[in-house]
Amino acid sequence: MTMIRNSRPEDGERAIEIWRRAVDATHGFLTPEDRQSIDALVCGFLPQAPLWLAVDRQDYPLAFMLIDNGHMEALFVDPAYRGTGIGAALVRHGLALHPQMSTDVNEQNAQAVGFYEKMGFERTGRSPLDGQGRPYPLIHLKHSGV
Repeated sequence: MTMIRNSRPEDGERAIEIWRRAVDATHGFLTPEDRQSIDALVCGFLPQAPLWLAVDRQDYPLAFMLIDNGHMEALFVDPAYRGTGIGAALVRHGLALHPQMSTDVNEQNAQAVGFYEKMGFERTGRSPLDGQGRPYPLIHLKHSGV
């Protein structure tokens, strides 16, 4: 059984581990230099970020989501738990809080694009660069709230 809770300071190291494992499994399009640069940024803010965590019965984090003003900034699932419904549970939790939640997804991450569309998100636009100006196009998505 998975439960969803707010992160605590002691969850920071595990959140970084989840992020690294998930990115290594799904973001093969990143150059090694960009992967390293992004890692440094993530390590600087993720441990203190107000995350929603999906945890197992032993309170061990399996996935996390970050929402800022109704925009899902991040959703990462430890690859060992992908396909188990944990990501969908986090998204449903986010939608319960923000029915018209939006998010951005890397265009090169086709599995993630498909996941969000299956969850009811619709494409609202595209940017040729990511949020840091790197050449990783983003697809902008928004849930209709229905």
